Amino acid sequence: MSEDRDEMREKHHRMPREFYIGKIFVSFTLCVRDDIRIFTSQNLVASLVDILATVVHKRRCAAPVYCFMPEHLHLTMEGKSDDSDLWAAAVEFKQRSGYWLYGNKSPGRWQKDFHDHIIRKYEDLKAHILYSLENPVRRGIVSDWRQYPSGGCIGYKSLDGVISLL
Repeated sequence: MSEDRDEMREKHHRMPREFYIGKIFVSFTLCVRDDIRIFTSQNLVASLVDILATVVHKRRCAAPVYCFMPEHLHLTMEGKSDDSDLWAAAVEFKQRSGYWLYGNKSPGRWQKDFHDHIIRKYEDLKAHILYSLENPVRRGIVSDWRQYPSGGCIGYKSLDGVISLL
């Protein structure tokens, strides 16, 4: 019986925690359970952006790009100091925003985990940022990413400014 339980456990897919600490970039995708489309209200998204900004600043990070799609979030974070912990920032954001969603009677909840990718090359950073920004275009929601109201950045002046840095 215990062998069956061991086989059913989720596989550990993350890099060691120390890989998420420091002046690095990590791309995250956080999905809503059952693909429920909860990020369609600008008021809801604005509340979650406020939570994200609080967590990002607390953890000494920046977010060169975030994009709330109807049922998931693309988020790239940057560690701004040697002790920035991007994994802890993502987990704290999920906890705080999940609590907010529950308290505000949202029909959706975050999936248990999230996808992440530690960005090791500058070219990969550009690709991840552009992928996030172009997601609403690929889905046919807007014809240009600048038209999409649920994307932005934290710790940078503007998304255009982020793009010009790439």
